Amino acid sequence: MEYLDLIKQRHSVRAYKSDPVEQEKIDKILEAARLAPTAANRQAFKVFVIHTAGREQELKKIYSRDWFVKAPVIIGICSIPDKAWVRRDGKNYCDIDAAIVMDHIILAATDLGLGTCWIGAFDPDAAKKVLNLDKGIEPVAFTPLGYPEPHNFNKIRKNLDELVEVK
Repeated sequence: MEYLDLIKQRHSVRAYKSDPVEQEKIDKILEAARLAPTAANRQAFKVFVIHTAGREQELKKIYSRDWFVKAPVIIGICSIPDKAWVRRDGKNYCDIDAAIVMDHIILAATDLGLGTCWIGAFDPDAAKKVLNLDKGIEPVAFTPLGYPEPHNFNKIRKNLDELVEVK
């Protein structure tokens, strides 16, 4: 698929089939995450692949929407601030790096015919508990991962002249 077509096709999916996601596809998505650029190539992140079957109630503590746990897989991206590159003014790039990794994950998933939905409005304390995170590892974003139920979507974006300023 052409890259711009892929970006146009990617959207937030909130209804998933129960069909399992093939391990081969999960592996390709994880490889996309591994190859994502990070500041000074520190790769100060951890990806969690969580199979939802039998864990729905526990996972709903992270994000309470029913559709969140309908997908067969949830992927969580966490940052490791102590291992991340820090700019001279003290700006730690850990969350930026994690966001880039998640973007690679959702675009790779779209390319493989899978649906995702970037979740930032989750309960970080519940996420730490459910994932049994070590101190110093911070959850940044989650996405369900699965085959989308048929649906129509309308991708609405601002015009370029509202977003871009040329100096």
